[in-house]
Amino acid sequence: MALLRDDLPADVLNLLAQGTVIPAHPLALDAQRQLDRRRQRALTRYYVDAGAGGLAVGVHTTQFAIRERGLYETVLRAAAEDRAAWTGRPMAMVAGLCGPTAQARAEAQTAVGLGYHAGLLSLAALASAPEDELIAHCEAVAQEIPLVGFYLQAVVGGPVLSSDFWRRFASIPNVLAIKVAPFNRYRTLDVVRGVVEARAEERVFLYTGNDDHIVLDLALPLRAMRDGQPVDVRFRGGLLGHWSVWTARAVEQLAQIKRTLATQGGALPPELLALDARVTDCNSAFFDVRNNFHGCIAGCHEVLRRQGLLEGIWCLDPAEGLGAGQAQEIDRVYRAHGEQLSDDAFVRENLGRWLA
Repeated sequence: MALLRDDLPADVLNLLAQGTVIPAHPLALDAQRQLDRRRQRALTRYYVDAGAGGLAVGVHTTQFAIRERGLYETVLRAAAEDRAAWTGRPMAMVAGLCGPTAQARAEAQTAVGLGYHAGLLSLAALASAPEDELIAHCEAVAQEIPLVGFYLQAVVGGPVLSSDFWRRFASIPNVLAIKVAPFNRYRTLDVVRGVVEARAEERVFLYTGNDDHIVLDLALPLRAMRDGQPVDVRFRGGLLGHWSVWTARAVEQLAQIKRTLATQGGALPPELLALDARVTDCNSAFFDVRNNFHGCIAGCHEVLRRQGLLEGIWCLDPAEGLGAGQAQEIDRVYRAHGEQLSDDAFVRENLGRWLA
């Protein structure tokens, strides 16, 4: 049965509209590269207790290879059931959708059946297709589930998309939000222009996925012109692989930004502006920027391993691991920023409960 935006629980829709922290959920594996159900559950409990407003499951951070291993439904079901068993508060559950149209629609149907509220639609499998074909693909998948668009950075397979594409995408009635993650200011502004031209800035929520610019994306308005008049648009929150680690701090940071905007009339203090550079510096290590993102999943695993949430950094693909020098880079950002930006103490206090 299809799910329409109008069918979403009001508390979930309000949560997304107000803006929240949605971490991309990693995959916990054991030394045999099999699903570690206990630690997968512990991760979900961690994100709930850290104050995340949603979970994105079956996305890049969860490893796309879960599909080849027959784990897609298993992993989505685990997160949905573990979240529901751990908290009764509303959370937005977002399922990653990928592949050609038939596959993406089937994944959307699976997600709806498991109680997910939206589908984050990757276009990487159709990256070379013309925009007319991409829009037809999006319209077909939107018949199954409310969509979160995904502007994926080109270095990991995302197509370059015009502002007209985003205008047409934002005009699809069952579109809910867009994760803006090209790691590129020009392309980020293309999304904003498209949404404004579609007159959808109040209906389609922008969520940052620009891991190189998280804090300022959340703090600064983005302006586009329509009919000769300025229209300011803001990112409501973030849906980020980076937020799979040090999540409690991310929740605090978003709350701090919201308080500042509400009380300071939009004036940003220097320490908040400086926080952007510090968070980006951490991301450079976690996402292995110096090795062109080779270790972007393993780097997040390494932080979670150091905290005790994961037993190891194993990925489904044995070739995926830390990049050259990445462990030393993580050491460096821990020394530089860990005391202020990590949530290690929070994890230590609760790890036993989450693993129980």
